[in-house]
Amino acid sequence: HVQLVESGGDSVQTGGSLRLSCVASGYTFNEHCMAWSRQTPGKEREGVASIHTSASRTRYGDFVKGRFTISADTAKNTAYLQMDRLQPEDTAMYYCAADRLACLRDNWAEPRGYNSWGQGTQVTVS
Repeated sequence: HVQLVESGGDSVQTGGSLRLSCVASGYTFNEHCMAWSRQTPGKEREGVASIHTSASRTRYGDFVKGRFTISADTAKNTAYLQMDRLQPEDTAMYYCAADRLACLRDNWAEPRGYNSWGQGTQVTVS
């Protein structure tokens, strides 16, 4: 079965950086979409970034504004989210998601388009 395991969340100061990792197993990592979404209590989950592991096509939420970079290492079955210039409003639980096609659609950021999710990793910026 598909398993996604996130890591890398931490508490950092405003302006700091973090790199989140998502290790995938149980399916063919190539030719799939990997995405990061985030959620804070009382709010809906929102798409942060996505990448197609074969096409290397990337998408970002408008609020990212060039601060985050998504990447994928097919040799390690791992997706990354490099986050720089972090702000307090970036504080959230960050989730990794996988799907064959979701990131290729216009509504790539819609969490319901992804059929596999990890447990999340907490990012706190103060």
